[in-house]
Amino acid sequence: MSITATALAPCSRCGERSEITVYKSMNVAENPELKEKLRDGSLFIWECPHCHQANLARYETLYHDPEKKIMIWLMPAGELPESQMKAIANHTRAMGDYRLRMVKDVGELMEKILVFDAGLDDLAVEMCKYVTKMEMMSKNREAASGIASAVFHFHRVEEQDGVRYLVFIYPSDGRMMSLNVGFNVYEDSLGIIGRNPDIVPSDNFMKIDQDWILSFMK
Repeated sequence: MSITATALAPCSRCGERSEITVYKSMNVAENPELKEKLRDGSLFIWECPHCHQANLARYETLYHDPEKKIMIWLMPAGELPESQMKAIANHTRAMGDYRLRMVKDVGELMEKILVFDAGLDDLAVEMCKYVTKMEMMSKNREAASGIASAVFHFHRVEEQDGVRYLVFIYPSDGRMMSLNVGFNVYEDSLGIIGRNPDIVPSDNFMKIDQDWILSFMK
């Protein structure tokens, strides 16, 4: 079930504190409308009743999709207590094989949902990002440092003339750029992961992101 609470949040413009509703956990099988609000970004936006400023709510929440067997813990402020992680991981083992992930911000949470809804493996997606960056840097050494620091986000899977692509977006010179990457790169990444079972996450909450892939590729 989805669990809500109330909290006092300061407005980023006028500083007045307002009572807002926060989700301690959300079950999107029981409340599918929450998933749609997550996908369009509206779930974490609240309007100040004093000055009408739109604000981003930052709080911890547990996203649960029992149909896809996914739990994603949004932890903006830090780490989960080890005992709490183990208790939930033990509970999910009783329900079958779950993918347990931890993210630090709303953007990462939204991306994970897009990746899993597309039927993709997030480990392979992160490796695909890494391989793509390396190729871009080798072709444009003058821009290599900017490419290396750019944060790629998965956007969608697209098909053109019978060829499938992964579409990534990333910021560059104040603009949001779009990049199509052949599905074969993703499939090759899946193969690498399959041949290296030691990198597959444990049955605990894992951060599968750019730092994870960099630690693996060292």
